[in-house]
Amino acid sequence: MTAPRKSELGIVTRHALTVLAGQLATIAYGVTDTLVAGRFSESSLAALSVGAAIYMSVYVSLMGVLQALLPVWAELHGASQRNGDRQETRATDPAATQRLGHSLRQSIYLWAGLSLLGMTLLLTPGPLLAWAQVPEALRGEVTHYLAVLALALPVALLFRLFATLNQSLGHPQGVTWLQLGSLGLKIPLSIWFTLGGLGLHPQGAAGCAWATLTVQLILLSLAFWLLRTRPLYRPYQLWRRPGRPDRQVLTGFLRMGLPSGLSILVEVTSFTLMALFVARLGTAAAAAHQIAANIAGVLYMMPLAIGIASSARTSYWLGANQPAQARQAVRIGLGLVAGSALLLATLLALLRGPLAALYAPGAETRALATPLLAWVALYHLFDGLQSLGAFLLRCWRITVAPFVVYGLLLWGLGLYGGYRLAYLGLGPWPAMGTPVAFWAGGALALALAAASFWFMLWRVLRKT
Repeated sequence: MTAPRKSELGIVTRHALTVLAGQLATIAYGVTDTLVAGRFSESSLAALSVGAAIYMSVYVSLMGVLQALLPVWAELHGASQRNGDRQETRATDPAATQRLGHSLRQSIYLWAGLSLLGMTLLLTPGPLLAWAQVPEALRGEVTHYLAVLALALPVALLFRLFATLNQSLGHPQGVTWLQLGSLGLKIPLSIWFTLGGLGLHPQGAAGCAWATLTVQLILLSLAFWLLRTRPLYRPYQLWRRPGRPDRQVLTGFLRMGLPSGLSILVEVTSFTLMALFVARLGTAAAAAHQIAANIAGVLYMMPLAIGIASSARTSYWLGANQPAQARQAVRIGLGLVAGSALLLATLLALLRGPLAALYAPGAETRALATPLLAWVALYHLFDGLQSLGAFLLRCWRITVAPFVVYGLLLWGLGLYGGYRLAYLGLGPWPAMGTPVAFWAGGALALALAAASFWFMLWRVLRKT
């Protein structure tokens, strides 16, 4: 048993680190934009904070629907393999391979519907900005920023579908290399479009969006080239016409994807609404919150990568009808997330001062951001555990219960509790008037969510 355990740990770790490298390159887009916009003007940084929160709510929620297909495809991939110990690049069960190929082609219909919905939301942000009472001075720049990203959304979602395919097959390396290479384009393009130069007029926050659109188009072109040329994809006949919409397949997609997407919507909109509510506290508070949210997003990439790797491996073993190996993949994922979350939270707590100074040239923003990052460290501890739990529950098609938990805790306790603590006071605590109130409420909500998810998972594992 010792040798297989080491092998399984190595597989999950390598997969997670590969995904992490690509995800960090992607999250570096946001880091780059935050740094560049902050150097351009404090108002552009505040506009970026609001606009990025809205875009990420839309994009990540829709991406969550597509990402939920990972365990479906990984399980089909496991069913197509008969060696039981390792994933081959060539499938051995033609029937299972055909089912996987058909499922992949049908996902194009899901992508098209999600893209149309997302573009509509991004092109009409006015009512949301008015409801959230975003200052009038920021609304024009936010609207322009979102209009450009509406063009980038379908491209980004299609590339995410390509990434999910590769993760489900246990071959995330190609996606990671593309993401790493794209960062080399994103940094100079964001600087150029935002700050201007070489005949280009400075565009502020919208320049960051134009840079993102350009990079996403290049990424998708390279993904198409790989799909056309690499032997890995040939058994699935991806370039065949998808045929008519398959009601059974698409219904299965929606049963998995909609609750997962809605769960992520609740999770992300707790961030979005937090940013919109914090904007009422002024430009410095909005900028400090953007710094905290950006660092929290970077830290989240670690449990996200481990969740993708361990859930792909868990579903693979479930498809191969080897439940003991599936349970082992769960245990490995838990150990990796717990250890990495503790390490990263400790480092952030120790380095919060220098990090705040790196992001914020203004003294007022830096003074608000430094104590805020201590709360981000605590937030991350619970965020990693709940994220992994949600990923693993999808392997057993459990998606509705996590959505209910998210709604009650993140919106109810985290966001509403944070709002009351920030503006109205809560129980014996007077109104704080700082972003700390929202991050404290969010940390408590995530702690309870993590406990709920792992209780559900413990019950499932007892029966597996």
